[in-house]
Amino acid sequence: MLDSTDLRILDELSKNSRITMKELGEKVHLTGQAASARVARLEDNGVIESYTINVNPIKLGSNVHAFINIYTKSPHHEPYLSFLKTQQQFIVNNFKISGDSCYLLECRFPSNEVLDQFLVDLNKHANYKLSIVISK
Repeated sequence: MLDSTDLRILDELSKNSRITMKELGEKVHLTGQAASARVARLEDNGVIESYTINVNPIKLGSNVHAFINIYTKSPHHEPYLSFLKTQQQFIVNNFKISGDSCYLLECRFPSNEVLDQFLVDLNKHANYKLSIVISK
């Protein structure tokens, strides 16, 4: 069971996972050694699974942000899933969902032309409904 200190540690690490244990301890009112022990316990218990970085996709040239509702053409989803494996450079998330569609695909593309070709290829495996992100 997590206590309030564990939750504060998780909050601070989610803001800056590169924080020193001394700085973390100061923010959650522990010594650096005690903060380090808490973080190690959270890792050992599987609460903290990994540390990641966030990159700016626009600075990487991925200017077009799209959400695509996927409607597979048959109950066999393998052709669609196999297609996605060939398109990993554009895929941010592929959520299997309940509701009107089968999947919600989040993608980033360098241009509308690349998006268009992706949709042409996608349509061989599934129908779709496209939404483009205007602003965040």
